[in-house]
Amino acid sequence: MASGPLCPNCCAGCAIAKVLGADRIRTVITEANPRFTLGQRIVLAVVPRLVWALLWVVGLTWRFEVIAEEGVTPVLFGERPGPEIYCFWHQCVLPCTMYFRRSLAVILISRSFDGELITRILKMFRFGAVRGSSSRGAREGLLGLKHIIDTGRTAIFTADGPRGPIYRTKMGPIKLAQMTGAPIGAFHLEPERAWTLGSWDHFLVPKPFTRICVSWAQWTHVPADLPAEQFESMREELNTAIERARLRALAHFGKAAQ
Repeated sequence: MASGPLCPNCCAGCAIAKVLGADRIRTVITEANPRFTLGQRIVLAVVPRLVWALLWVVGLTWRFEVIAEEGVTPVLFGERPGPEIYCFWHQCVLPCTMYFRRSLAVILISRSFDGELITRILKMFRFGAVRGSSSRGAREGLLGLKHIIDTGRTAIFTADGPRGPIYRTKMGPIKLAQMTGAPIGAFHLEPERAWTLGSWDHFLVPKPFTRICVSWAQWTHVPADLPAEQFESMREELNTAIERARLRALAHFGKAAQ
């Protein structure tokens, strides 16, 4: 996990090395120095601090209510989970950031400029980051998260990120679970009152003093010897679990399925 603040112009490869705390991972996860424009560098220097401060002020007014399917033991606020894999939809990144801010978890984040911006914000909440996505650096990202699991920490996927389609999980969590034997936790955080952005993911910005339902579904377990032809059915099982969690959260507040 992050051991201290990174320099504002730190390259992604350096960031990963500091996050993972292992020299040997440098040979696995590498990335050329990002060539950001002057405008982007200004954004990276200013915006993360503003978002961090605003999210702290507003987030402390949120009230979390936890529900879970029968037989599921949910992870409560403040708990530090072990070597597990967590999956949720991209739209609930903000409430997840506040709810899991003490977990010291590590998140797979894309190598784009937006990914760099998100990484710098999340590091202020003590999250770590491994850079990669389904389209760029997928293998390196999975190897980095495998190291996280192997060292007893928690790996997180925004399952339909970085660019959708909405409510469709990628194959990454299934592959990581097969590689490590770690169970996959599926959940959704639904605000009772929120602004919904017009983005591909219908990004949720919870309003101040709102209630937020933390809804947990059944865990997904992936056998180490899972045949290749069964990967898709296992992905569908995980997808269905996250969607059940989302729909139960909507029902908790009497909202219609969307």
